[in-house]
Amino acid sequence: MPQQGLLREQSEPGVVSAPAAAGSVRDTGERSAPVLADSRFRSPASLSLGDVARLMERLPAQVRRMLEEEVAHGHAFLFVPVLAGAGAIFWFTLPRNPPAPLPLALLVALAVATIVVQHRSGRLPLLLFAPTLVLAGMALAQFETWRHATVILDSPVTTTISGEVHRREPAGEGRWRYFIRVHQTEQPTLRRPPRDVILLARGKHRPFEAGDAVRGRARMSPPSGPALPGLNDFAFRSFHDGIGAIGFFYGAPQAAVPSQAAALDWGRALERWIFSLRSMIADRIRSVLPGDAGAFAAAIVTDERRAISRETTEALRISGLAHIVAISGLNMALAAGIFFVGLRSCLCLFTGFAQAWPVKKIAATGALLMATAYYLVSGFAVSAERAYLMMAVMLIAVWFDRAAISLRNIALAALIMLAMAPSEIMGPSFQMSFAATAALVAGYAYWSRRGAGEDPEPSIFARGRLAPVLTGWHWMAGIFATSLIGGLSTAIYSMEHFHRLAGYGLAANLAVMPIISFVVMPAGLLGMLLMPLGLDAPLLKLMGLGLEAVIAVAKHVAAWGGDVGTGRQHPWFLSIASIGFLIALLRTRLRLVGVPIMALAFALSSQANRLPQPDILISDDGALVALRGSVLATNRARPPAFIFDQWQRALLLPEPVAPVMSPASDIGIAAAGDPSAKAALIDEQRDRIRSEMSSMLALAAADAGRFHCLPKLWCVAVAHEGGVSIAVVEDPRLAGSACDLAALVVAPRARFDECRAGAVLLNAASLRKTGAIEIYLNGSPDPSLWRVNAASAGTRRPWTSHRLYDWRNDSFDQTLPLALLRMISGSGG
Repeated sequence: MPQQGLLREQSEPGVVSAPAAAGSVRDTGERSAPVLADSRFRSPASLSLGDVARLMERLPAQVRRMLEEEVAHGHAFLFVPVLAGAGAIFWFTLPRNPPAPLPLALLVALAVATIVVQHRSGRLPLLLFAPTLVLAGMALAQFETWRHATVILDSPVTTTISGEVHRREPAGEGRWRYFIRVHQTEQPTLRRPPRDVILLARGKHRPFEAGDAVRGRARMSPPSGPALPGLNDFAFRSFHDGIGAIGFFYGAPQAAVPSQAAALDWGRALERWIFSLRSMIADRIRSVLPGDAGAFAAAIVTDERRAISRETTEALRISGLAHIVAISGLNMALAAGIFFVGLRSCLCLFTGFAQAWPVKKIAATGALLMATAYYLVSGFAVSAERAYLMMAVMLIAVWFDRAAISLRNIALAALIMLAMAPSEIMGPSFQMSFAATAALVAGYAYWSRRGAGEDPEPSIFARGRLAPVLTGWHWMAGIFATSLIGGLSTAIYSMEHFHRLAGYGLAANLAVMPIISFVVMPAGLLGMLLMPLGLDAPLLKLMGLGLEAVIAVAKHVAAWGGDVGTGRQHPWFLSIASIGFLIALLRTRLRLVGVPIMALAFALSSQANRLPQPDILISDDGALVALRGSVLATNRARPPAFIFDQWQRALLLPEPVAPVMSPASDIGIAAAGDPSAKAALIDEQRDRIRSEMSSMLALAAADAGRFHCLPKLWCVAVAHEGGVSIAVVEDPRLAGSACDLAALVVAPRARFDECRAGAVLLNAASLRKTGAIEIYLNGSPDPSLWRVNAASAGTRRPWTSHRLYDWRNDSFDQTLPLALLRMISGSGG
């Protein structure tokens, strides 16, 4: 594999690790921990109390010796980004912004104290240095939040926008997704307009290029919050990406006159040129390779993933091959590795040049330039940025005759990434990529140490006719080990963020890795180099054939099933599992300490799946309500996939039962669903409306656990648990009648905040402040005994403050109805 070309650099002359060069500690591998001579071959059952006592007496010395060995090999540096990252995570998870001067003052004080005592012996420097790193991580997180200061749209709105296309991406079926910098809004004019928005254009039009001015009527909404408490907050990521709203154009956007305020500096001009070049490359690839193969190839080269069909995307996800689509460490390592090995091999053909010049460093420089071009063409994708930093650190290490592949380089790349964008540590992409890379490097180092003591003389099998077979076996074993280590190291993060595991991911990766390594990436790299000459078509077609094979494998493996749901994890699962994983990366037997720690994390995971599940789920806009019982019932025949898919994965929900739809039995009730119906007509029919709703509640009670609906009016249900009656009201004029009959009323458009009859009311204003809600009925119809968890209640951070903004009076309001506030506070929400 191309990675092996880089991995072998560690063992070549002139590339010596710092500890080995210093000669401070001999690499003893597994033999570093002394064992009692009189108990070496005795079973644990035969040890006497005296033996155990002597073992415990020697244990501190053994631990101290192993710690000294870890420090001598530079592994203490591995925990620098860990502590800084822990500080960033702590800051991002606080419910409110801490006073800015406090952490900065503590950081300065501890930094000064650390510098003063750094030459002293003992534990004092370490005790000061560790909290200094944590505070530094908090300061970096705070600075990044100040730097972005993204204005997020407070509520859905339809308006006319004028702006400049920042970049574009194909969205399949002739649609385009535009990243637009907003210059003006009108009809209505927004008081807090977002600066950058993402809008989907579904109407037929000539695609706009980066830098074009556009204008159109658009429906915009704020980024989604967590679908359930504890799940991914998309508004957090949008805030740090600078995206203030998402939505779509009504019809096709029109060309507009460029705004005079949009002054073009050299930085923006360069960025525009890069995005235009990226679009040209993607269009060229898709023109040569139609269908999913072309969209897949464009995604690997330019990170434009939206054009891949949903069927193929789902197959890649279930089969555990979705990581290939993103420009991640695998793609960057393959591209840089192929270029490095290829350039170095070509230079070595010229013997005189190879003897006179450091061809290895020249090849590393060329690979670094190629990786830089790859990163720029990717459109500055986050995953590509992270992979580029890791690869750049490794290639620069070659310049200084240091080991290219080492855990210290991985830690240095992580530290640089944290300094640039500490918010990335909160996402699965950062966590999974660094976990996989660190595990692979640690695994390779462990295997190298095991083989260091073997006889360097090749065996008769290696010299005979079986040499090709043995080479092939080693190559396949390397692929198997790489896929296994990568899959196991990312499993805990997949469980936490995606609530699933790809059961057959190992088989799929074993099947496609040779295709990716020897067909797709080499053909793609050569194709990009020859594209300016117009000679790229044959190589792109070869790349397409390889990707068609990858898609076929993905669909075949996905047909086996294997999509194992793990459900929502314990709140401490990720932290404990990550600590155990990091300890397991050490070189001495201290790594064994990580095993029981990870076992504890998985025990917590198992316990979380046995906890009681919520009885009622309500989305943050009130449009979707689910009732758990003997079956799962929803108020919509086709629940919104974006929300419901997250509910299914987090709570391991079955397929929902559609509501029972009933035709309106009275013309007055039908008219109530018409917004143009006069209020007088509604008043005349109020008694009939209440009677009809009461009759439907009686039907729902007989069919407990299922919704009964009148289209565009209401849905009612009665829970098995406690016989709680639920009403989901679409027409705001019917909310009062629902309050009189139901115990829980979800009426997003209701104009009042509380029911006089004592029912619990959730309208759009309260749901914006609480976010998605899950309710535990506890077998009681009394709301005071319910337990309510809310996704966003009690938090006010820059990425959640838009939920508290009231555009009518231009102020922020965090107050909730008293009854709802008591329910949430009483449940710790």
